[in-house]
Amino acid sequence: MLPGHISYNVQIKKLKFVTDEGVRFPSTALVQFRVEGRENPVVELLGHMDENEIYNAIDRGELLNLDHCYIEKFSLKDYRLTRNLDAREKVVLTGFSARHSLFGGEASLDFSHAIFEGGNFSLDGAWINSGDIIFESARFDTGEAIFHNAHFPDGTVNFKNVSFGSAEVSFKNCFFGQGEKDFQYASFGTGSVSFINTEFTGGDINFINTRFGKGDVSFKMARFGTGKVDFHFASFAEGNVSFERCEFGDGRVDFRTVEFGTGRVNFNRSVFGDGEVSFDECEMDAGKFSFKRAMLGTGSFSFEEVMFEQVEASFERTNFGTGKVSLYKSWFQNLSLRFCHLNGYVDLRLNKCSFIDLSDTIVRDIIDINPHDYSARIGTLSLAGMRLIGRIYVDWNRNNLLKLINSQQGSSYRIKAEQFRILKENFKNLGQYNDEDRAYVEFKRNELKAELGESLEKNPLNGIYHYPAYLFKLVLFDLAGLYATSPVRVLVTMLASFLVFSLVYFLLMLYTSADIVASVDDQLGMLARSFYHSAITFLTIGYGDHYPVGSIRWVSSLEGFSGLFLMSYFTVAFVRKILR
Repeated sequence: MLPGHISYNVQIKKLKFVTDEGVRFPSTALVQFRVEGRENPVVELLGHMDENEIYNAIDRGELLNLDHCYIEKFSLKDYRLTRNLDAREKVVLTGFSARHSLFGGEASLDFSHAIFEGGNFSLDGAWINSGDIIFESARFDTGEAIFHNAHFPDGTVNFKNVSFGSAEVSFKNCFFGQGEKDFQYASFGTGSVSFINTEFTGGDINFINTRFGKGDVSFKMARFGTGKVDFHFASFAEGNVSFERCEFGDGRVDFRTVEFGTGRVNFNRSVFGDGEVSFDECEMDAGKFSFKRAMLGTGSFSFEEVMFEQVEASFERTNFGTGKVSLYKSWFQNLSLRFCHLNGYVDLRLNKCSFIDLSDTIVRDIIDINPHDYSARIGTLSLAGMRLIGRIYVDWNRNNLLKLINSQQGSSYRIKAEQFRILKENFKNLGQYNDEDRAYVEFKRNELKAELGESLEKNPLNGIYHYPAYLFKLVLFDLAGLYATSPVRVLVTMLASFLVFSLVYFLLMLYTSADIVASVDDQLGMLARSFYHSAITFLTIGYGDHYPVGSIRWVSSLEGFSGLFLMSYFTVAFVRKILR
């Protein structure tokens, strides 16, 4: 393999050169490489063919085996000029291979409109010294297209409109210099595509309208420079797509309207700079979209109007930086943001999603889940373990929060209670006091059920005490007044209690010796006495013009306590409403 070097000198010797594989060259190139950190140059012997000898071999249709060769110039543009061919005339190159070869000179390396056939194409370990690299409209008919370990110079790298057919394509461990890398409208076929550990350095990277075939596509551990990375309108088919551990620079990262197909898509542990990142209007038919443990900078992250209706999308433990995060009007099957640090505004006004998992997130700013111009179709929402420092903009009725929380599968009453408590505090801070009351009631209901369940789990015999206690609290705190959040409910309870006690008095007088005796001449009927005595007892007025006899005394004592308690209960609930 050719050494990394700062510069080199070449001397052409009129001596035949034979490679280890037995390939013969008419002359030998003595190359002295000046390597950084070494005083003496590194000397390499390579075969040598000039451009005319190569062009004559093309005319004869020979195999172009240029492995371990020094090539001063190679240009199909010049070849066409010398043969009086049209500038876009297809040129067949049979079995082209230049493994570990050195392309010198200042001219561009031009393979435009070439047809590669007759085996693998290889630039494995090749070192291109300078000039643009042009493969525009080339076609790879058979074999593999091997570019791994190749070193491309500063300048434009042009793979526009290239067709790779069924070839396996590998740019693994490639180094691209400064300048644009253009794969616009390139078509990858059924083989896999590898850009693993590729160094793109500076300059824009263009995969606009690129078509990836059925094979897997991997950019794992690739490093993108400061230019724009653009996959706008690109499409992937059935294979898996991996951008795992990629490093993106500060330029814009654009995956808008990309079709991700049906394979697994992986951006796990990728690092993004401070530029804008956009996946707007992407589509994916099925599979999983994984964006776990990624890191973003200060730029915005946009996932708007994405169509992932049958896709499970996971952003677990991703650090979204400080920029705006938007998933406005997107469609997901499941969406997970577990353990995320949400430092900026997050727009979660989705169009449809079966399950949104916000458990164990840290929210420092705003999460917006409440659309105003359409109804979000959300199945389940989890806020378990959330640390809410900021705010959640959500509406109890519009978002149907009771259903979203209670529909959680496998969540205990204690976990649900904690989520309703989070919502209660959130609504209080937002001034949504009616929603705060609803969340508080659900918090207390689930807390009560949790206490009962936890007690029975410790010892089933605890039910002897806890079941009656549970029923007592349920009736007294919940049914009577919704935990002091509904003065109207307390009034209704007071009226019902008054009527019940009145009827009890009437029945006791009708069927027992108990009575309500008048201490004045004003005589009332039995039913009237029952209701009158109930009223002055419930309201603790105590005129003394009627007094109970027999068992009605004990019932009157109970009614007096009930009236005192419910009036106090009403006062608390009423004042709570008014003061807020």
